[in-house]
Amino acid sequence: MKVILSVEPIRFPLTGIGRYTLEIARHMAGSADVEALRYFSEGGFLEQLPSPSETPASPSVSAIIRAKRLLARNKMLLETYRFMRGRKQVKALAGTQDWLYHGPNYYLPETEGPSVVTFHDLSVITMPECHPVERVLFMKKEMELSLQRASFVITDSDHARHEIAKHYSWPLERIRTVYLAGSGNFVPRSAQETSAALADLDLPHGGYTLYAGTIEPRKNLERLLMAYEMLDPKLRQRYPLILAGFKGWNNDAILQRIDAAQRAGWARYLGYVPEGVLPHLFSAARLFVFPSLHEGFGLPVLEAMASAVPVVCSDTSSLPEVAGDAAAMCAPADVDGLSYLIAQGLQDEGWRSRATARGLAQAQKFSWQRCGAETVQLYRDALAAA
Repeated sequence: MKVILSVEPIRFPLTGIGRYTLEIARHMAGSADVEALRYFSEGGFLEQLPSPSETPASPSVSAIIRAKRLLARNKMLLETYRFMRGRKQVKALAGTQDWLYHGPNYYLPETEGPSVVTFHDLSVITMPECHPVERVLFMKKEMELSLQRASFVITDSDHARHEIAKHYSWPLERIRTVYLAGSGNFVPRSAQETSAALADLDLPHGGYTLYAGTIEPRKNLERLLMAYEMLDPKLRQRYPLILAGFKGWNNDAILQRIDAAQRAGWARYLGYVPEGVLPHLFSAARLFVFPSLHEGFGLPVLEAMASAVPVVCSDTSSLPEVAGDAAAMCAPADVDGLSYLIAQGLQDEGWRSRATARGLAQAQKFSWQRCGAETVQLYRDALAAA
């Protein structure tokens, strides 16, 4: 088969969707079933995959983000942008009727051949209050267009699969769940192995609770901070809450709470942690907490389990599928329950031992090789149905 893969999400440092796209690209490049592979981005073909040389902090990418926000808030500009971009894509894709096109990040241009799109979740539809308004306005229309064009839909979880089928009245048999996987860099490590990375961060091995992810409302961090503040003062001082990740949107209240917790001495916000350091930060944590309101998959939960770290997380959306029976879970709005589970996760050695063993076993069920193989099978089905 001949495949065109959109690689626009591959921007460094990688997001979860960027990692997914990169791993799919690597698998397709090495697959015996794929006789030809081309990379597509911003309306044209690339000779090779994007490299880490350009990060979200670079002027060009920042300018793109600002431009998209401006476009989304102006209906006339937005529709003009869609029209012009669509014409450019159609022109670039002319003569590719024998190729299958895969859009790994919700967006799917008009193509001459069969096409597959990945929808990671429907949170912009079901929880619009958890996203910037410009993102909601832009993605809602793009997702509708993608479904009009797609032969099949890939999604990260059975929860999202059924949610898409119900919301859009789409045939369930044309939506496939293909689970993601964590990076192979997330493995158990000893205190000796993490010492160099932790020295730079001034953190002790096994001496903190970790949250890793974007600082934004969807991640439910205000409730996490409330739950942590309810812990016994000695416990939260002994095991402070460490938060790592980019600043997202609408996070002023969250950052104010974090700042107050830092002044009180039981929390620290590290900001963005480099990709080479992050696995060490994970494996040295005593507990990983992920109380998100909604997730398409939840890679950090999987990466914590692969690092032999016990996990406390929400019982919502895709997270029960990722965590299995390994994590302690509660409803995202249950602050008392979250506080209880954090205390248990820090102190109950019997639970910690069971959770660690189950987490390692659960993490082994997910692999990028499996993700790639199941994606190739879906390509075959899309081509057969064309």
